[in-house]
Amino acid sequence: MSIARSASSLQLARETRERFVLATEGVIVPLAQAIRDRLTRQASEIGSARVMQESRDDFVAFQGQATQWVSLSQTHWRKSVSTPATAGGASSTGGLRLELIGDDVMEGNILSSRLAQAIQDKASFELSDLRLRIQYLEDTAELDAHDVLKPETLAKLLVDQWLAAGLSRALWARVQDTVQQHLIGVVVKAYEDANAFLISKGVMPEIDLKSFVRRTGASGGPATVPGAPYSAGTAGQVPGAASQHGSHASPQTRGFGASAPQLTTGGSPLLLARQRAQTALLSLKRFVAARIGAADMPSTMSSSPQSVTGADGRTPGAGSNAGGGGGGSAQAFSKTFAGVIADAEAAYRMAATQYMQNPGDAATIIQQASVDLRRRSAEIKKRAPTTADKATVEIVALMFQAILAEERIPFSARVWFARLQMPVLRVAIAEPEFFGTLQHPARMLIDRMGSCVMGFDAAAISGSALEGEIRRVVQVIEQYPETGQRVFKLVFDEFVAFLGRYLTQSDTTQRVMSVAQQVEQKETMAIQYTIELRKMLNDMPVRDEIREFLFKVWAEVLAIAALRYGAQGEQTVMLKRVASELVWAASAKPNRADRARVIQDLPQLLQRLRLGMNLLGIIDEPQEAHIKTIGATLSDAFLSKTEAIPAAKIEAMAERLAHLEDFVSDDGGASNLPLDANSIELLLGVDAASIEVVPDTVGSVVAEDMLEWAHELQVGNWFMLDHNDRVTQVQFVWRSDRKQLHLFASADGRSFLIQVGRLANYLQAGLLVPAEEETLTVRATREALAKLDANPERLLN
Repeated sequence: MSIARSASSLQLARETRERFVLATEGVIVPLAQAIRDRLTRQASEIGSARVMQESRDDFVAFQGQATQWVSLSQTHWRKSVSTPATAGGASSTGGLRLELIGDDVMEGNILSSRLAQAIQDKASFELSDLRLRIQYLEDTAELDAHDVLKPETLAKLLVDQWLAAGLSRALWARVQDTVQQHLIGVVVKAYEDANAFLISKGVMPEIDLKSFVRRTGASGGPATVPGAPYSAGTAGQVPGAASQHGSHASPQTRGFGASAPQLTTGGSPLLLARQRAQTALLSLKRFVAARIGAADMPSTMSSSPQSVTGADGRTPGAGSNAGGGGGGSAQAFSKTFAGVIADAEAAYRMAATQYMQNPGDAATIIQQASVDLRRRSAEIKKRAPTTADKATVEIVALMFQAILAEERIPFSARVWFARLQMPVLRVAIAEPEFFGTLQHPARMLIDRMGSCVMGFDAAAISGSALEGEIRRVVQVIEQYPETGQRVFKLVFDEFVAFLGRYLTQSDTTQRVMSVAQQVEQKETMAIQYTIELRKMLNDMPVRDEIREFLFKVWAEVLAIAALRYGAQGEQTVMLKRVASELVWAASAKPNRADRARVIQDLPQLLQRLRLGMNLLGIIDEPQEAHIKTIGATLSDAFLSKTEAIPAAKIEAMAERLAHLEDFVSDDGGASNLPLDANSIELLLGVDAASIEVVPDTVGSVVAEDMLEWAHELQVGNWFMLDHNDRVTQVQFVWRSDRKQLHLFASADGRSFLIQVGRLANYLQAGLLVPAEEETLTVRATREALAKLDANPERLLN
């Protein structure tokens, strides 16, 4: 690059940064207004005294310092463009610098890193392209650590100036979802515009990733792209967590096939995690294809994660040997390997029998089984009719070596995992999609069993019903070796159903579940009843006091009555009728006959109103206050000269109320349950001391992708929960029918009942983190690929 070209390129890079800063600076003022609106709403909401005081304090604090925060942020953000590019990287090229970091600095870094990660998740594709274009212009290997184009820079500046303006970290944490909601879209658009600007100037209109590839060797092995994030995970795993063997993604993966997943597409953490895991499988496919040729690939692994499966559980055409490239079909497999497999399966059954007879020798038995697996796999490879079959045998063997070496799986469970190698090998050869999708039943079964047992110690598993179920599952699979994925799907469904029973079998958990389920049902019904009551009263001249009572009190009464006595129970039907009677009694009474009827029926009406409020726990002074308001409203009705509500309308309302359940939907759930331990104990008389209730926060905005992630969590998986500065390992044991409440249990007997909105917030904030970064089979695939990368010859030898 000439000096003149270099100067113009550097100027273009600087102009790009200036445009980016200008585009993002404009969001700071509306962002401050969005935070102010959020705090204003919270300050006006009714809640406990502590929450209301905290909301008012937040509003006052921000109102006093918002202008300064905006000014500081804008000023420093403009100045950041002129910061020398080497400013951030100087220390990294000098000597190693060690220093203690204060708690305040560390906490501020944590807050900014969360915002930066959220931006990274949404803008990863555009950011990656922009990074490559800027690196091209400046002829550098990587952007400076403090470059304005990095999400970390903007995030840290906003947090730092927030603190500099005198605002607290706690307040930032409470409004960070609002910050993300209003900031991310603007930043993503700024990245898009920056790329469009550079393309208009002729800078890399089409990014050729080949020029950025750093190969690991001359053997055509895997390659990496500078700045292209790559790590594997799946649903329920840690999004963005890098694996020890995460260096195998290649940029050539893009466009490898019509259904090949993209390395970086943006989207939710759940989607990104799935894509990264799928990339691990795709990297394995590329590695194998480069060494055995594309002709052998159909029998080894599918090019499409959504390959079509026939009614018999096999992929159409997968068993063909036409042209010598089709690999071993299920028939060829059974003829060639039947004897060796039978010997191997018999040996593993014997090992399991030895363990059951003498579990003290489990470590020795596992070690012997691993050696035997390696030896027998070598024998099977020698008899394999095609190179594709040899590769399949080797890959499956390496995967199970990794699984059996996983020390977090108790020995008693590893013995049974070992016995799955031969059935899985049969499936891998007969059904190529085993290597092409994370949703193959064999993978799903191994992953689900592994995710459950890795959280228990050996003593908790040995002899337990869980170990017994794993043993049963393996034995069923061994009994039907030719059935393929159908038997794996069958036992997977049975295992999931077993987990639902096993993890909730204790009396305490059963009580918690029962209470939570009833609370959810009651609150959901109350919301739906309120909606229907609003529809009924929409065109009726009903006093506001009566509307308020029906919407906020009587809807709850009807809900709890329906829960306790049934929707058509005698008590429930009577309380439904009270609603229409109250509406009529509180309407205008221009004639004497109606007034006489009200006077006659009033004692019984008030008695039924008291009965309903008693059911809800509204007694003493609060009840008297409602009765007094209703009484005053009824007195006013006597004096009203307006027209009365027609009798036909009252009768129609009574009829609709009698069959209210026919008009409400069972689809929606209560989005804001008044959930706390005291209300649970008061409502159903259950001691809630062992239940840690974590309800939704008032006014909190929950991102849709985080809700999706929360709904995808799998029962049985283990997590690390950081709640009230205490980190606890917990297992996800139950989800309510409407997916509003989630129950986690710890080994010390504590239960955490978490509402879905708060659960999504915890996932987003990193307060609930999956104990495993990726599933068992994905990790095993990575380790197999790492060994093959180091020694490619072993694939076919």
